[in-house]
Amino acid sequence: MKTVFDLRDKRTFTSLAALAGAAAVTLSLATAAPAHAEKQVVRQESAIAALLPQNEQVLLAGSTTGSYFWDDASGRQGDTGMPAIGKPMQKGLFASPSWPLGTEGYIFYNGKQAKFFIGDRGPGVPSEDGVMLDIDGKTFAQLTGASWNDDTLTVNGDQGHIQVQYVVTKWGPGPGKRGEPLPFSSGAWKG
Repeated sequence: MKTVFDLRDKRTFTSLAALAGAAAVTLSLATAAPAHAEKQVVRQESAIAALLPQNEQVLLAGSTTGSYFWDDASGRQGDTGMPAIGKPMQKGLFASPSWPLGTEGYIFYNGKQAKFFIGDRGPGVPSEDGVMLDIDGKTFAQLTGASWNDDTLTVNGDQGHIQVQYVVTKWGPGPGKRGEPLPFSSGAWKG
């Protein structure tokens, strides 16, 4: 899994902290980066921070592959039941294999953004291959320009996985582990 701020030479950021009311961000590098790469990364982070409401704090930022799901307890299309958080399936409810339930943030894809909260667990086996977010099907359709089919609980389009950037703005109080997403098999979702 790559983070959103990977540099061409694979150097990554280890932490991000938003400054109060500003788009500037303090960056802590795992290794020293060339000046041109550092400037490029700061521009990318400033662009993302500028998209967030001023009262939002960047706790974690990165990138991952996202799939989509819709668990409304109908049993259709592999639906596994009511989401783990106990709230009905809805737009903005995402699944993570490790983040605490109730975690909030934003994802970005092709110039579009969507707000999310972690309300379920998943994806299961795909997380072993770096698919670390299950995006609700309606948001996935909106981000990709496809349409959502309420009858089949599927996105009408040719994309089942997309590379997204994410920003966590609030850690949830539920079971899970803060920090970079971990595969389902890690058991981090337990608490």
